[in-house]
Amino acid sequence: MTVALREAVNAFRRAPMLSALSVTTIAFSLFAFGLFGLVALNIRDALGRIEDRVEIRAFLADRTPVEAAAAALGDIQAFPEVASASLVTPAQALDRARQELGEFSDVFDAAILPASIDVKLKPGSRDPASVRTVAQRIRTYDFIEDVRFGEEWIEKLYQIRNVATLAGTVLGLTFAIVAVIIIGSTIRMAVLARSREIAIMRVVGATDGFIRRPFLIEGAIKGALGGVAALLLTWATNEVIVRYVFAAAFFNLRLSLLGILAGALIGLVGSAFSVGRHLKHV
Repeated sequence: MTVALREAVNAFRRAPMLSALSVTTIAFSLFAFGLFGLVALNIRDALGRIEDRVEIRAFLADRTPVEAAAAALGDIQAFPEVASASLVTPAQALDRARQELGEFSDVFDAAILPASIDVKLKPGSRDPASVRTVAQRIRTYDFIEDVRFGEEWIEKLYQIRNVATLAGTVLGLTFAIVAVIIIGSTIRMAVLARSREIAIMRVVGATDGFIRRPFLIEGAIKGALGGVAALLLTWATNEVIVRYVFAAAFFNLRLSLLGILAGALIGLVGSAFSVGRHLKHV
């Protein structure tokens, strides 16, 4: 392994321009992948913020006994999907309406709003099916007049999430395949440039595995360096967007390290594919 690593490093020294071109090409390929990942991350965060607002509001009939409402509240809080539930009196509902719809405050002069039980759901239980199930259970109480949870917009939210997930998977795999092809092409050039050296190594008894290892390490190093460069380019782009367009989230440390490791893995896979295919022709 030490010999293979030394040979991989020597390959950079023997052809610095070709190595720099390879790393640059890989970096821009992974940069496109990183930009897509950044868009996907911010879409996910935006959908998550919207999802946090998913709640169920159950309106109580007039003159509902406080004891019955309190008992129902305790039952609902015990539902496994429920994060919290609170009883909102008519006066509290009126104050909330005036705060949220200040321009229409005159409409709410009279205490015309009913009491309600507001239910917030746990993460993982905010999908349409779970919300609908909890709403149906709440409807079983006799004194519940109506239950609302914005069914249409919850359905649309999850449709957007499913489409975004599918598109993200397809485009992510596409970018990864393109990166593998580009890295494989750069390694192929290195194999062809060292064809005479490889032929001599075979004459003296070197195995294909021994010959292949330096190229695999070289591909992994180039992929990792390209990943670092792509991460820096993505960070610079994100800073420009944050400064001149709108606030945007960036990858955390774990995702950044995973991106660099993904670059190394893609480099390794691209090298293995290229070397395995072209070494027998040298």
